[in-house]
Amino acid sequence: MKVTNDIFYVGVNDHKIDLFEGQYKVPNGMAYNSYVILDEKIAVIDTVDKSFTHEWLDNVASVLGNRKPDYLIVQHMEPDHSANIVNFMNTYPNTTIVASAKAFTMIKNFFGNDFADCRIIVQENDTLSLGKHILTFIAAPMVHWPEVIVTYDSTDKVLFSADGFGKFGALDIEEDWACEARRYYFGIVGKYGAQVQALLKKAALLDIEKICPLHGPVLTENLGYYIGLYNTWSSYESESEGILIAYTSVYGNTKQAVEMLAEKLKANGCPKVVVTDLAREDMAEAVEDAFRYGKIVLATTTYNADIFPFMREFINHLIERGFRNKTIGFIENGSWAPQAARTMKSMLENCKNLTFTDTTVKITSALNDDSRSQIEYLAKELTKEYIAQNGETANKNDLTALFKIGYGLYVVTSNDGKKDNGLIVNTVSQVTNSPNRIAVCINKQNYSHHVIKQTGVMNVNCLSVDTPFSLFESFGFKSGRNVDKFSGVDVLRSDNGLVFLPQHINAFMSLTVEQYVDLNTHGMFICTITEARVMSDKETMTYTYYQENVKPKPDTENKKGYVCKICGYVYEGDELPEDFICPLCKHGASDFEPIK
Repeated sequence: MKVTNDIFYVGVNDHKIDLFEGQYKVPNGMAYNSYVILDEKIAVIDTVDKSFTHEWLDNVASVLGNRKPDYLIVQHMEPDHSANIVNFMNTYPNTTIVASAKAFTMIKNFFGNDFADCRIIVQENDTLSLGKHILTFIAAPMVHWPEVIVTYDSTDKVLFSADGFGKFGALDIEEDWACEARRYYFGIVGKYGAQVQALLKKAALLDIEKICPLHGPVLTENLGYYIGLYNTWSSYESESEGILIAYTSVYGNTKQAVEMLAEKLKANGCPKVVVTDLAREDMAEAVEDAFRYGKIVLATTTYNADIFPFMREFINHLIERGFRNKTIGFIENGSWAPQAARTMKSMLENCKNLTFTDTTVKITSALNDDSRSQIEYLAKELTKEYIAQNGETANKNDLTALFKIGYGLYVVTSNDGKKDNGLIVNTVSQVTNSPNRIAVCINKQNYSHHVIKQTGVMNVNCLSVDTPFSLFESFGFKSGRNVDKFSGVDVLRSDNGLVFLPQHINAFMSLTVEQYVDLNTHGMFICTITEARVMSDKETMTYTYYQENVKPKPDTENKKGYVCKICGYVYEGDELPEDFICPLCKHGASDFEPIK
C-alpha cells in the first residue's frame, strides 16, 4: 500500500490472535505495521510479530525490488514490533540499525547481540538524510516503553508515531476508529498521560499531514480529530457527557438497584447512561468507559469482609492508570455488615481530584423504602446540571447563582448574528442587589466587546475548578472574528438564544446591558439579570487556582530564552524578535518574559 509516492506500508494482519498482550480481546484481530521509505537511501521502519516473519519479508522485498535497504529504524522494542530484527539482518546483513541507546540495550537483552558494528544511536532532534527525505527523531520515553522514539519525515510531512494513535483490529476490517483506539489507549498507554502530553507538545510544532502508527490505519484526514482525542485522553479529561454504572451482583438485588438508578438518571435528562456488569462484560471496555465519562457509580456487595472480586479488579485497573477528575457515587449491599462503600472509597483515596457524592445508597439484602429514596436522591445529585440545562425542568430564577461570582474566571458568550462567540474574562461583579445588577469589563480589542456593544446581551458562564486548560485555549487564545469557537459543537441555549456551556460551569446568568461605561482600554457593561441557573455545587475557578493548578508549568529547566506568560511556550534563544508570535496562543512578544 502506498502512503505517499515514496513511503509504502508493508505490515501484516493477524486474525489468529484472540488476546492481545495476553489480556485484551481482539475479535477483529490486530495489525502489525511496518513501513519502507524509498529514496537515494532506503529505510525500513520497524518489523512485525514473529508469527509473520516470511509474509513481512515478502512484503518488504516486493517494495524493494532489486534494491537493498540501508537502514532499519527501530522505534519500539515490544516483540510485536521487534521480533524480526535478527531475521531482517540475516536477510540484509549490510543494513545499519537506527535506534535509541535504550533500544540497543533491549536488543542485546532479547537477541544477545547489540549490533555494535552496524548501528547508529540517535537521540532527541537527531536527523538522518535519505536523499530528499530528511528524518528527525523525537524521544517519546514511556509512550509506552522507555526506549521509544518517533520519526518525522519533513519532506512528506509524515509522523511515524510508534504505538501512539494505534488501535485494536486488523486493517482488512472496517470499524469505528475511536472505540477500539480508546480501549487500546486506556488499556495499554493510559498510565502515561503526562508522557503523551509531552509528546503532543512536541508534535504541535511539526507540520503533520499523515500519521503512521504501529497498529491500526494510517491517518490521513481530519488529524485534528485524532490529536484532539489523544489530548483529551492523556490529560484525563472526560470525553463524553454521561454516567457509567459499574456493578457486580450475586443474587440480583444490587442489579435491581442499578437498573432503578439508570432509569431515574435517564428520566432526569442524563444524555448517556452506560451499565456494565463487571462479572460478565469485557473489563477493558469498562475501564475505557470509566475514563470516557465524567461520572461513575460503583455498585457492589460486601464479600468476605471486603468487596466482590470483580469490583476490586476493576478499581485496581483504574488506580493503575492514574484515574482522576471524576465524580463518584456508591451503592453498597450487605446482609449483616455492609462496608463496600467504605472499602471502595479507601481504595480510591490517593486518586487525584475525585469528588464523592453526598448520597450513598445502602441496601441490606434487598431494596426497601429507605434505599429506594436514597436512589432517588443519588439520581438527583448526579443529574443536577442536566436538570438545570433543560429549559423545562430548570429553576430559572435561582439567584443563588450570584454567590458563584468571585474574582474568578468566566466565559462570556454572545452572538454576532452569524455565529456564536465566547471569550475568557476575569472581571465580573455584582454592583447592586435591588435590582440585581452585574458589571462585566471587556477589553476593547476583543471581538466580543464589539458584538455585545451592538447586541446588548450576553451570558456569563461561571467556570468551576474542574475546567481543563483546553477550554482556556479555546476561548482565550483565539479571536471569535476569525474562528468559530463552537464549530461542530451541539450547543445549549438559554431563553435569550445565547449559548451556555454544557460542562465545567457551576452557574450561568443571562444579562441585558443597561449602561455602558468607557474605561479607555476596556468597556464596562452594567447589566440586569434575565435568567440565572445554578448548574452544580463545584467551587468557582479563581484566577489564583488557575495559575497554580490548571495553567501548565513551562519546562524551562536548563533552557535559556523567553517564556510566554499566557500559555507557557518556551522560546530558546538570546534575543526574542520584536515581531515574534507565540505558535500556541498567538500572543505577541510583549507577553513573553525572560527565563530566570
